[in-house]
Amino acid sequence: MASSISTDDMKRGLVRGVDWFGAAFQERVQIDLRALAVFRIALGSIIVLDLILRARNFTAFYTNDGVLPNEALYDSYTDVHSLHAWVGEAWLVALLFVVAGLLGVSMLLGYRTRTVTFLSWIMLFSLHNRNPMVLNGGDGMLRLLVFWSIFLPLGERWSIDASRFDRDRTSVATMASLAILAQIVIMYVSNFVHKTRGEAWIDGEAVPYILTLDQFTVLLGPYLVEFPDLLVAFSYGWMVLMALAPFLLLLTGWPRAAVATGFVGMHLGMLLTLQIGVFPLVVISALLLFYPPFVWDRAVQVAAQRGIVDRLRALRARIDAARPSPTIPGPVVPLPATLPGARPVLSTIVPALFLVFIIMANAHVLGYASAPPEPGQTLLDKTDNEQNWRLFAPHPLKDTRWFVAEGTLANGDTVDARHGGPVRWDRPPNPADRVGTARWRKYLSNVYGADDQQSYYANYLCDRWNRTHDSQLETVEVHVFNQQGTPWGGESEVQRTRLVAYDCSGPLIQP
Repeated sequence: MASSISTDDMKRGLVRGVDWFGAAFQERVQIDLRALAVFRIALGSIIVLDLILRARNFTAFYTNDGVLPNEALYDSYTDVHSLHAWVGEAWLVALLFVVAGLLGVSMLLGYRTRTVTFLSWIMLFSLHNRNPMVLNGGDGMLRLLVFWSIFLPLGERWSIDASRFDRDRTSVATMASLAILAQIVIMYVSNFVHKTRGEAWIDGEAVPYILTLDQFTVLLGPYLVEFPDLLVAFSYGWMVLMALAPFLLLLTGWPRAAVATGFVGMHLGMLLTLQIGVFPLVVISALLLFYPPFVWDRAVQVAAQRGIVDRLRALRARIDAARPSPTIPGPVVPLPATLPGARPVLSTIVPALFLVFIIMANAHVLGYASAPPEPGQTLLDKTDNEQNWRLFAPHPLKDTRWFVAEGTLANGDTVDARHGGPVRWDRPPNPADRVGTARWRKYLSNVYGADDQQSYYANYLCDRWNRTHDSQLETVEVHVFNQQGTPWGGESEVQRTRLVAYDCSGPLIQP
């Protein structure tokens, strides 16, 4: 009898333990639906902003008149899946930009959210494959966030779609919510491990050196470099914060909000000091998902006090009134929380598989595990979900870099083939002005180490000049200049290297 009672007690204890673990796990992976709504608005806005920023270099980077015409693209990259490359013509590529922008606006408004999210991921996938030479970590993270968002109910709150939902829930806790939260933690943990393998981060010198790179620094960056001791503290603070990244998943409530806010603050610092594209905005949007319900309760309360909620409700009513009615009216059927058939596969099994393969792939890159099995690796490669988070790690750059393209005309005169006017060999007052946008800086950085791309770049300079000038270029020489400085004063000699001497009438690729 005593043995029977003991067994029953053990069973009840086991059930209570399983229930406690389940509740604790759910609390850590659930995302407030209002957080998802703000994340959706941010994601749609970033997609539109990213397209606008890319459009500044539209011809150079996304057409056959640019640095990577289709011939060069397919020669350099053996596995290209890009609608932008397939359509070819510049006006059709421009049309794809417009379509992608409209999809971003639809995501922002929450109209046909799941469909436009999937289509936005397709468009990002195609755009990024059109010119891998200009991609950075922010592009990879944006594409990943949109991918995970396909499996999440982004349109259930604060959206045009919200009226279609009749679900009495305030948060979502699924495999997809775990995956998107884990993705952020994976990025930080992987980057932290890479940074620990570089002396500059361990010694606290990384941030001071990064802010001496004139081709990167903007806004507050050039001023903060005057305070190297403060930047040493920022280096150590950033490392400590990244070491706490797992607590974004392990903690709940105020502690989780505090850690997330620390990361938001650091990325705002990046935005105000470094020219690294939309990366800080992308990560900040993802960090919003970690904020617990009380944060959104307070945000709604403040918005209501200032009349913002009433204005948004009025706007929503006008949008609903303007929406066309269905051709065949019928009863409104509320969507159940789960649907039989394909929905469980899409919302559970697919994210679970990708998450496992992504964890394995990151562990492999860090040297802690073998690569995913071949089917898993192929799946990551084909969907562009392979990732490597070596941002400024393990060793940050320590030299300011700029490029000069000397062109020789048919009459023997020399010109600056990139910027026009006479060739200037002296160090520019601000090398960032000579490099151009963040996309140009990334492209030229990749050109520096790729022989065939150096020919493509010189060919682009020849073609662009000869299409727009009566005096034709015959040759172009591309030179790179490097100068290493230190946050504590003193600079090295300027090093000059000729990357390519190009005959404008010769073949596309030249030695």
